[in-house]
Amino acid sequence: MDSEHDQGRPGVGRRAFLRIAGVSAAGAVAAACGPEKPAAPVASTAPAPATSTPPASRLPTGPPNWDDLRSQLTGSLLRPGTDGYDTAKHGFNQLFDGNNPVAVATAATVQDVQACVKAAAGRVTIAARSGGHSYAGYSVPQGGLVVDVAALNKIDVQGGKAVIGAGAKLKDVYAALARAGRALPAGSCPTVGIAGLTLGGGIGVLARKYGLTCDHLSSAQVVVADGRTVTASAGSEPDLFWALRGGGGGNFGIVTEFTFDTDPAPPQLTVFSLHFPAGSGADVLAAWQQWVAAMPPELWSNLVLSGGSPVQCRVGGCYVGDTAGLNTLLNNLTTNAGARPTQRVVRTLDYLGAMKYFEGSSNRQSFVASSRMITAPVDAAKFAAVAEGRAGTDLLVDGLGGAVAGPAKDATAFWHRDALASVQVYAPATAKTRAKVTQSVGEVVAGLAAAGAGGGYVNYIDPALPDWKTAYYGDNAKRLQDVAKKYDPLNVFRFGQGVVS
Repeated sequence: MDSEHDQGRPGVGRRAFLRIAGVSAAGAVAAACGPEKPAAPVASTAPAPATSTPPASRLPTGPPNWDDLRSQLTGSLLRPGTDGYDTAKHGFNQLFDGNNPVAVATAATVQDVQACVKAAAGRVTIAARSGGHSYAGYSVPQGGLVVDVAALNKIDVQGGKAVIGAGAKLKDVYAALARAGRALPAGSCPTVGIAGLTLGGGIGVLARKYGLTCDHLSSAQVVVADGRTVTASAGSEPDLFWALRGGGGGNFGIVTEFTFDTDPAPPQLTVFSLHFPAGSGADVLAAWQQWVAAMPPELWSNLVLSGGSPVQCRVGGCYVGDTAGLNTLLNNLTTNAGARPTQRVVRTLDYLGAMKYFEGSSNRQSFVASSRMITAPVDAAKFAAVAEGRAGTDLLVDGLGGAVAGPAKDATAFWHRDALASVQVYAPATAKTRAKVTQSVGEVVAGLAAAGAGGGYVNYIDPALPDWKTAYYGDNAKRLQDVAKKYDPLNVFRFGQGVVS
């Protein structure tokens, strides 16, 4: 799932920024980061001829013929014990390094993806991987087939349109857009894949001004369960198009290409960071909730509470405008926050510079995470109290509203249109501490609910989240189930938190 998970300070990303200074899939499951090569051209992605969906009685059983699949692929097929497998199987979260897929296929063309689906459907679990950032490790299925679409990474920006392969990473997307003078609201961790980010919604530092990433999607090319490639748009496969905009990765097929409507890149963006005294988190959060709701959409802000004794608090963000305009808005917050910042940093950058400012580390991480959503202002004292004494645990509160709230809640699959903010819970963990940290994160999530934060964001996917289907999708869950059953009637793309689970 994806993620947009790291946004905040130069060189550290949102998550790290909020800690020290504030999810994914390709039609599959994704969303945190390793050095990536520049985007390279790939073979033609023209849709393959349509074929009919096989009846249930003809769905194959038994293991796939791996030798036959290998012979069909332009890319590679790695099995356990072969050179490169132990590295190729890894996603971003190191907690899942012990998962052993039965094979990892590198898809260099759409036809490679089709071959993988036809060979594995009904035989083993299929999971597409774009950036590999699934918080729950769903893009590293134990005993399943990983279809790695990283090589499908072309980025073609022509006028107001951007055609982007499902394997493209955000750092390359931003660079290509900036060269063309265009912008797309998205996340900021440099190796998050565009696929998982978009399919879960796409929260980022320009969301209040320009909307979610999925709001800019005009069409998508998808390999569905019977091996066909279809184009989903408002005029073609409209139910699938609706579901792809916020319905989460992995539920409907493997997306191989996206077409987005872009905006002119803003000539300048002003970024900021405010550090508040330790122990002031409750007062700052109470003021921040009222402040961010009243701000113009040009301003996006986030707040972090870093667990410990006492709890640390920082506020950061991005403003589509100049320093003078931002400082006036910041003064409105600091006057009412109950505490004056101990540090205040404001910088004006161009579009690409600002995206790099929020860029996080590319290094892989090991963590447990979850989420909640804030629809109405929460009890700030109760909210801040859940971080007390939990050293290493961060609560990242990202402002929403503005353009995010424009579409109706059922206009796309993204349900949280009326949310004031999303809350990401992030806690480092190792294999030895995983059980303890998972329990602690669960306690934090329950505490946030008691403070008034409910629901959850699918790009911060969490297998332990109570009533996760309603939390992620609200009243849109039933329609998402219907779409999944239409395009994947035999549940070929099944996984632990698939909408038809």
